[in-house]
This record gives sequence, C-alpha cells and structure tokens, in this order.
Amino acid sequence: MQLTNNADAISYTDLGLSPVALDLGFFELRWYSLAYLAGIFVGYWYLLKLIRQPGSPMARRHADDLVFYASLGIILGGRLGYVLFYNLGEYLADPISIFKLWDGGMSFHGGVIGTSLGILYLAWKQKLQWLRIHDYVACCVPFGLFFGRLANFVNGELWGAVTTAPWAVRFPENIGGVQALGPPRHPSQLYEAGLEGLVLFGILAFMFWRTDARYQPGKLVGAFILFYGLFRFGVEFIREPDAQLTEFAQATGLHMGQWLCIPMIIGGLYLMLTAARRRVRVEPTVGTASVA
Repeated sequence: MQLTNNADAISYTDLGLSPVALDLGFFELRWYSLAYLAGIFVGYWYLLKLIRQPGSPMARRHADDLVFYASLGIILGGRLGYVLFYNLGEYLADPISIFKLWDGGMSFHGGVIGTSLGILYLAWKQKLQWLRIHDYVACCVPFGLFFGRLANFVNGELWGAVTTAPWAVRFPENIGGVQALGPPRHPSQLYEAGLEGLVLFGILAFMFWRTDARYQPGKLVGAFILFYGLFRFGVEFIREPDAQLTEFAQATGLHMGQWLCIPMIIGGLYLMLTAARRRVRVEPTVGTASVA
C-alpha cells in the first residue's frame, strides 16, 4: 500500500494523546517525567534480580546507592549533554534556561557519561569492580530507553523523515509560524522504542541468563553500547535532525546523533572482543565454590 495523499496518513491529533498525564491546574505531571521515573524504578527492580544471582559484583546496599548516583547522572548528564552537543549557542545566550528541565531537551549520550561517572565514584568509594558494575547496569538501561521513546511519541517530538509508508503519522508542526499537521512522517520514536528498548533488552537478557558473559568484565556493557550505537545510527537515516542542527547535518553528511554513536560502536566492539582476556574467577555471594 502506498500513500496517495496526506489524508491517507495517521493523524496524531486523532490518537487523543497529550504530553500531560495529570493536570491539577497549579501542577502538571507530564508523561516524559513519568517515563524517567518508570525507567529508574523498573531498572532498579531488574537490577535486584540480577544481583541475586551467584557472583554479583555488588550487594543490595550498593545497588541502593547506585540508584541515587545513576539518577543524578541521568538527569545532570542528560541535560548538560543536550546543552553541549545539541544547542550550546541558545543556552549560552540564556543560561537560566539550562535549568528549565520541564521544557525538554535531554541527551542519551550525556546521560550515559553521567551514569558512568556515578558508577566510577561508587566503585572507587566501595572498592568494587567498576567494569562489572557497568555490565549489570547496562542490562537495565533498555527499560528507560523504551519508556523514553514512547514519551517522545506522546509528546509529538523527534519524528522521522517524510515517507509514503502506510503507517506514517502526521505530527503537529510549526509551518510558517502556524501550528498545523505536517506531512506524513516515519514514527521513528516507535522504531527506536522497539530497537533500543525491546530488542536490546532481549540481546542483553539472553547474554546474561544463557551465557557466561557476566563473568567477562565489559562484555555486556560492550554489547549494550555497540548495539545501541548501531540501532541509533541506522534509525537516524530516517529521522529528522534537530531543527537547530539541520545545517550541521547537511554540512557533515551525518546527524549529530550519528557522530556521537561512532565512538560508541568502536568502544563497544573493543570491549566485547577483549572481554575474554578479562575473565575473572568469581565467587558466589554464599559459600566458596567457584562459579566462573
């Protein structure tokens, strides 16, 4: 089936979606905020399941501390990453707007850096194996990615390029200063929710539960950043660049997100290929028999 005109596309406004989950008049609770909270809480629940397995690199008390540091890293790193990578000029002109998190603007790559710094601090403070902690945390991140991309779709933001696909969606856009439905576009937010959330979770879950990857420091986090980088790099070809970076994409041939994914792909591949040489003897949390 091919689209013959705009009327054949799915209208975003007909879906009955709203960025606001709860409006009390004096306070608005947005789906985007709930997505972050859901990702953190579900990720924490899954992390507790992982560390209950023999050979965990941390105890429950460390996981509790880790949630705090990781949450700070996600929020602060995500925001600063967006400021630096995506819209530095505008924020330099109005520095106060950096703190207006409710206006949106978060970078996954910045969140990764912030979370990694939090893990490094915890590992140093508690004398833990930082790379193995990264492995366990990486298995939990797809939950946040899944919820976050769904929230992007609900917000009607970060949509894809114009397409004739039968599932194309017409999102509200600013056209000539007037808010109106734009041309049919790829719902790239949903593509990313499926790839970065569901598929990536499946890959890491298989590696954790069905192989000995968790006893090879760096293999799981390497797989995470490798496959995330590949998925994100590919989807960016059918995703519109941020408005302020359109000229950058045209000049360099790649979107900012793709440039940021290249070191992830290289680093992830390196971690996976070298993980076997870092394999360690890991003892279970109870008893002395080796499990790896």
